Amino acid sequence: MQQLQQFLPFILMFVVIYFFMIRPQQKRAKLEKQFESDLKVGDKIVTKSGIHGKIAELADTTIVIETMSGKLKMERSAISMEMSAALAKK
Repeated sequence: MQQLQQFLPFILMFVVIYFFMIRPQQKRAKLEKQFESDLKVGDKIVTKSGIHGKIAELADTTIVIETMSGKLKMERSAISMEMSAALAKK
């Protein structure tokens, strides 16, 4: 019983860390993967570096976007989910 009491604070710390740090991060990663897989040609997007454009072509891991200055090829992971959602609401 005394050994359990010694480890109880560590167990409680792990539970708190899991629910406040690990679980929300896993949920966010799942949402970002879903967002990346739901992209389609013609969607208006904003990259994490702030470049605005429209999707012209899609591949497995890359996309081609049309901007005012031409076409750019980049990774799907470079698209900002939050900024693109805010742009879509406008």
